[in-house]
Amino acid sequence: MTEPQNDTQATETFYEAIGGHATIALIVEVFYQGVAQDELLKPMYPEEDLGPAAERLTMFLEQYWGGPTTYSQRRGHPRLRMRHADYAVTEEARDHWLKHFRDGLDAAQLEPELDAQFWAYAQHAANFMINAKG
Repeated sequence: MTEPQNDTQATETFYEAIGGHATIALIVEVFYQGVAQDELLKPMYPEEDLGPAAERLTMFLEQYWGGPTTYSQRRGHPRLRMRHADYAVTEEARDHWLKHFRDGLDAAQLEPELDAQFWAYAQHAANFMINAKG
């Protein structure tokens, strides 16, 4: 006798579809390797060691895409613009940020439709963070 099929199977989250923590950690690692060498962006990260910033971005992206909610548990609401208000985020800074993020996505080698969704979010977020001319 066969088991009846369950028509209400759980829908896979984007986080799961891209490979979960390992994929986001890779994207963030490659991103921060670029930031560490970027004369425009590095001063926006006050900690000498970029490890804490990488951990925060990893937690944020995991939560945003349907993974663990560790970010909110530890830091509360993201309040991204407020948390970055002390830094002049110009169009040039956005472009540098996006270049390094693109490098991270390229390293992850996501399926094209997943890559496009993640990249669209990154572009939207980067544009949202602009708070200065120059």
